[in-house]
Amino acid sequence: MSTKKQDKDIKQEVAEDVTFENQPDKEKEAAEEKVTEPVTKKEEKKSRKPSSQKKLEALQERYDELNDKYMRLYSEFDNYRKRTAKERIELQKSASREVILDILPVVDDLERAIQSFEEHQLSEEAKKGIELINNKLITILRQKGLKEIEAIEQPFDTDYHEAITNIPAPSKKMKGKIMDVIQKGYTLNGKVIRYAKVVVGQ
Repeated sequence: MSTKKQDKDIKQEVAEDVTFENQPDKEKEAAEEKVTEPVTKKEEKKSRKPSSQKKLEALQERYDELNDKYMRLYSEFDNYRKRTAKERIELQKSASREVILDILPVVDDLERAIQSFEEHQLSEEAKKGIELINNKLITILRQKGLKEIEAIEQPFDTDYHEAITNIPAPSKKMKGKIMDVIQKGYTLNGKVIRYAKVVVGQ
């Protein structure tokens, strides 16, 4: 009987030892499970963070691209607006150029008529009438921006004058200067529309 009791006690002790040895392993597993769970959540947060950062960077790149396109478009439009405004002003200034060029021969004829008054016996009323018409016409043309190019005794300038012929100058002072005007020249708003045809002293 004593031997059986001893065997039973030994088995019980072994079983307790086994249970005691296995218990820390379970505690370790539980601890490992607790540790692994937060790590997994942190990893998920980390994986989410780069994706949101990438989206933000992509949006920033898109914004920069659109802003650059907008600035370029605005700059081009502003240049176009300035250019068209300048062209409109230039057009307004030179719109009457062709008409004035057609009228200039009439002005020349009136001036020649006035110069020939002494050669022809005209009444004073006829002379005053022609002079009045000529003055009115010149006044209207001046209001439109027409201006006569100065020529007599002025230095010859190819920007405004066209030399028809050269003649010997009566003095050194008149060399290279205009001696006579064959046809008057005019500018319209600062631009030459007809060069003065002149005779230059040599």
